[in-house]
Amino acid sequence: MASALWGFLLLFSEAHMGNEDNVIEELLREISGLISEYPKAIERRAAVIQATGKDPELVEKLVKAADTMRDSGNLYLTWAKHYAAVAEGNTDASSDEDETEDFDV
Repeated sequence: MASALWGFLLLFSEAHMGNEDNVIEELLREISGLISEYPKAIERRAAVIQATGKDPELVEKLVKAADTMRDSGNLYLTWAKHYAAVAEGNTDASSDEDETEDFDV
């Protein structure tokens, strides 16, 4: 009885880990999309403010914010991809990839 339970737990654990890999990959895709879209949304907002002739200082701040978020998003995504690879068991998860292309930098 105990060995049957142990076998069930091992199979359940393996199935759960495979499912967790899918969750990590799905979250990574979502994060990537959101990180890419966020600076664009800030830029669109800045364009609307500029088009209405309101607060040029705010427009400048928002443009700089979009650049900052694009750069920091690149850094965040690089680390997220690194840890996703580590979670999959890739012990050599260092990345020489340049993620800036993902963000139109």
